[in-house]
Amino acid sequence: MKDRKEYIIRKAMELYALKGFRNVSITDLQFALDIGRGTLYYYFKDQDELFLTCMEKYFLEPKQRALNSVCEDAGIEEMIAAMMTYLHSLEEALMTFEEKAINTSNVNDLMFTAYSKFPSLHRKAQRLALKELELWRKVIYHDQRTGLIRRDIDREQVALMFAHIKNSYDSGLGQTQMDFSLLEKTYSEFHKLLKI
Repeated sequence: MKDRKEYIIRKAMELYALKGFRNVSITDLQFALDIGRGTLYYYFKDQDELFLTCMEKYFLEPKQRALNSVCEDAGIEEMIAAMMTYLHSLEEALMTFEEKAINTSNVNDLMFTAYSKFPSLHRKAQRLALKELELWRKVIYHDQRTGLIRRDIDREQVALMFAHIKNSYDSGLGQTQMDFSLLEKTYSEFHKLLKI
């Protein structure tokens, strides 16, 4: 039963990412999943619950795990690794989809829809964003204290800039596959600028 529920979530997420939440009907889901309406409602009370489950599973939970993996005495390199782990988990999950035309533009549109339609989801995402920003501050402070980076930088501004690297990145420009190697390079190059 768990496998069937996981299959429904994966296939629904693929459909949402491809067509957008507002363009997917219960009938579309039934057809794509090859199941009856009753079976769909056995696992999810309605389409909103299914969509929220998809968004949590693919976006919020992996980010939460990545942020939780950053230990108390971590530095910038560990934080970059955690962010890349999160992004690669997203990349890997989306690569399991049969439809390969899904890219970060699709995903960004989907997230915008999700956050505007479901304020509770948006609040969770905001809490994670604040946690990420706080972790950037901590790792920057750690590296300043240990002499790994310059002490004269504005920790708040640098934390915001690190967070902005990921938030402004769209690897889907003209591509059908996601490739986060450019993002990883951007993190590394920015980190080099801070070193003594």
